[in-house]
Amino acid sequence: MENKKRHNVFISHHGLDDDKVQSLKGRLKNKGYNVCNYSVDSTKHTERKRPDDKVIHRYLRRQITWAGTFICLIGEQTHSRKWVNDEIRMAHSQGKKIVGIFAHGSNNSVELPEAYKKYGGVTMGWNSLDRLGEIMNDNEFPVENPDGSNRNALYKIARVKCT
Repeated sequence: MENKKRHNVFISHHGLDDDKVQSLKGRLKNKGYNVCNYSVDSTKHTERKRPDDKVIHRYLRRQITWAGTFICLIGEQTHSRKWVNDEIRMAHSQGKKIVGIFAHGSNNSVELPEAYKKYGGVTMGWNSLDRLGEIMNDNEFPVENPDGSNRNALYKIARVKCT
């Protein structure tokens, strides 16, 4: 099904999971979704001196601003990454839809990042891309485990749309 609407997303991830980010973007494209990813991944790296944390924070905050949907790619070590937790908090403070996708090969024991536990929305298994498309189109779906089975949300979060 072709979806001509452009979806601006920010895919938060552990740097070592970049191959899964590229796979996710490719799978969305193959499903007909026109997705523009504003996060930092291997397609945007240049060899330069690493900027200080304030510059990185400002850059990430600006990139998240452009995204309509914030996606957290949840792998085995994602919960331990400082920048992932910071990005989730930034997305929450900007009122973004926050969606968690368990990386391919994840099992039900993968730990969620602390900020996701507090601010995150729907989680879904790797094979639930149709659900992700519907969420990007503002539809709601239940929370999933990595294997795609339903689970209870950790918190009930009320979302309010400003007009």
